[in-house]
Amino acid sequence: MGRLIKLLLYLVCLSFIGLVAFAYLGPYFGADFSAPQSEISEPVILNVD
Repeated sequence: MGRLIKLLLYLVCLSFIGLVAFAYLGPYFGADFSAPQSEISEPVILNVD
């Protein structure tokens, strides 16, 4: 049982390191993580009594 927990802990650590590496190195390999940006304007109607 201890081996299984240790294996799962190693897998979690490796997957976290892989995720962080992908986040930092992804743009060099063509992955674009930025959100699409566009200006949105909507009129606001205030009901003042």
